[in-house]
Amino acid sequence: MEQKRILIVDDESDLCEILSYNLSSAGYLVETAYSAEEALQMDLSAFHLLLLDVMMPGMSGFELSRTIKRQPKTSNIPIIFLTAKDTEDDTLHGFELGADDYITKPFSIREVLARVHAVLNRTHPQTANVLTYNGLSVDADKKTVSVDGKDVSLTRTEFELLWLLLSHQGEVFSRQQLIDMVWPENVVVTDRAVDVSIARMRKKIGSYSSCVIARMGYGYYFCA
Repeated sequence: MEQKRILIVDDESDLCEILSYNLSSAGYLVETAYSAEEALQMDLSAFHLLLLDVMMPGMSGFELSRTIKRQPKTSNIPIIFLTAKDTEDDTLHGFELGADDYITKPFSIREVLARVHAVLNRTHPQTANVLTYNGLSVDADKKTVSVDGKDVSLTRTEFELLWLLLSHQGEVFSRQQLIDMVWPENVVVTDRAVDVSIARMRKKIGSYSSCVIARMGYGYYFCA
């Protein structure tokens, strides 16, 4: 699956470094520019998403967005504003300029990753046979799973459990539903066997294990 390219435009070098590191760890290809003027020297049409600071020396993020949206080659690139300007008027102005989202500083990295994921899924829909969540990727055709760019080996049962939960994010499946949908009909499976398979799968997907959640008395679900 094609990796998504993201450009961060912000005059704060420390923030750029933090965002770049975390987005790269999540499986994105990331570049940075420390001013709107520097960004305009780049081939912006090559990026799938732009993260723009609003308040920068020289050209502001709002002005950069206006310039980008006027050019046919870049008018459809989704934009997320990152800014300390959090008044209602500022937010509305950002959306009027064509922003896809607006994140106010200070923000958590987890929030940025979630919003980036949501915008990219909406503007660049993934194929039905490949599911991704940040750096977690599951390919139904190749029966492969990768975590932050590294392949991990799952059993057939573990793979089917992960695919089912990831493809129905937020939906709780009871243990009996998981048995009916994942295990062969002629196999006797206990609730304990489901718990063990889930535990093994969670261990293999590393940092994303916290997304597979047990709801006491109900079952399991994938929480984005």
